[in-house]
Amino acid sequence: MAILEGASSLRVGNDAAQAEAATVAGIGAISARLDRLPATRAVWKLILLLSLGFFFELYDLLFTGYVAPGLVKSGILTPTTSGLFGTSGVASFVAALFAGLFVGTIACGFLADRFGRRAIFTWSLLWYMAANTVMAFQDTAHGLNLWRFVSGMGIGVELITIGTYLSELAPKHLRGRAFAVCQAIGFSAVPVVAFLSYLLVPRTPFGLDGWRWVVLLGGISALFVWYFRRNLPESPRWLASKGRIREADEVLARLEEKVAQQYGKPLPQPGPAAPVPRKARFADMWQPPYRKRTLMLIVFHIFQTVGFYGFANWVPTLLVKQGITVTSSLLYTTVIGLAAPLGPLLGYWIADRFERKHVIVCMAAINIASGLLFSQASAAVMIVTLGVLLTLAGNIISFTYHTYQQELYPTAIRARAVGFVYSWSRLSAVFSSFVIAFMLREFGVTGVFVFIASAMALVIVAIGLMGPRTLGKSLESISH
Repeated sequence: MAILEGASSLRVGNDAAQAEAATVAGIGAISARLDRLPATRAVWKLILLLSLGFFFELYDLLFTGYVAPGLVKSGILTPTTSGLFGTSGVASFVAALFAGLFVGTIACGFLADRFGRRAIFTWSLLWYMAANTVMAFQDTAHGLNLWRFVSGMGIGVELITIGTYLSELAPKHLRGRAFAVCQAIGFSAVPVVAFLSYLLVPRTPFGLDGWRWVVLLGGISALFVWYFRRNLPESPRWLASKGRIREADEVLARLEEKVAQQYGKPLPQPGPAAPVPRKARFADMWQPPYRKRTLMLIVFHIFQTVGFYGFANWVPTLLVKQGITVTSSLLYTTVIGLAAPLGPLLGYWIADRFERKHVIVCMAAINIASGLLFSQASAAVMIVTLGVLLTLAGNIISFTYHTYQQELYPTAIRARAVGFVYSWSRLSAVFSSFVIAFMLREFGVTGVFVFIASAMALVIVAIGLMGPRTLGKSLESISH
């Protein structure tokens, strides 16, 4: 009897081992087939659909700074507060957004790993659209901040999901350029929201405050993304990581068929399957080789946020503080905002030619120099020129690190791991917004940019000393 039980256990163990080996082989084969796909219309269509979602996500994320003067004008918020953590100022509105982003990324990042990239892409979009619609009809600082927090949670989940989704669908030779195009389309929301704010914020169309129209227009337009999302397949890499090899093969086969028709000749043969990392757990973030990467990205995100959002969310308010009228400041920021999509477009030409870490370091240095000069500028030409340089540098950093951080973790924990490290940028933004408001009150615009420059110097140190190289490597080989 004992012999029979032992034999049965051995068979079960062998069956489990064989199943695990088949899953590993399937993941490697799926990855190799995806990475050999040429850049045809079918591949770019998937990238563009995800980019369209990113456009409305950034519209909602970045309208904060542009509607802030309108919120002050309407009497709901004040430019600064008497206390460091006052809840009635612009800083509290910025902080509410990033508190929501923090919760969304750190607590809900697992959703895309558990339920799939496609489903969470759709539901997080609907989530923050609904929350922003409610927010648009608030008349108190408390109500405004509460619903900005709720919408921030949805935006946080969406940010992680889009980046993960895109990194897994784009072939390795196209990954950097795919993120560059995604960010270029996404950041074209900046001039759109800046121009709408310029037209609407100083006015009250149909008796409704202009800032409310800016918020509502983004939500209404985002419904188009929800409609077009039906053309997005699930990530074959995610399906394979869940052991659903047959489904992954079916999804990829349909994509290969479309690509082959457009390519006009037989597809290249898949390369050798990259070594697949063992099934990862979330705790593996703190084991080699991921521990060093995790620490590096935490430091990076704490300080890059100060540079990026310290300018993007505060530039209209900073200009008003320098004595420029609300209308003129919004006009300047509209012109500066036109440069937002140009950063990733310029990056398109360098995305798959230079190491990601070197690009981040170089752009951080440009950010430091331009910011310090901006704090001393008073002429319109200099304000706009330096604002454009800050925008270009910030947006090149943005698309580069969005590519970079997705490459550093295995598929099984990619969304959760990136969500965890990314959440530190949100937590940083909560507190840095109050610090910027304090620096603005006590030390003026110059003090704000000295604070930002110090943060960007730490970005250079973290990425420059601790960042691994990833250019041209498969996701699986980087994660091995």
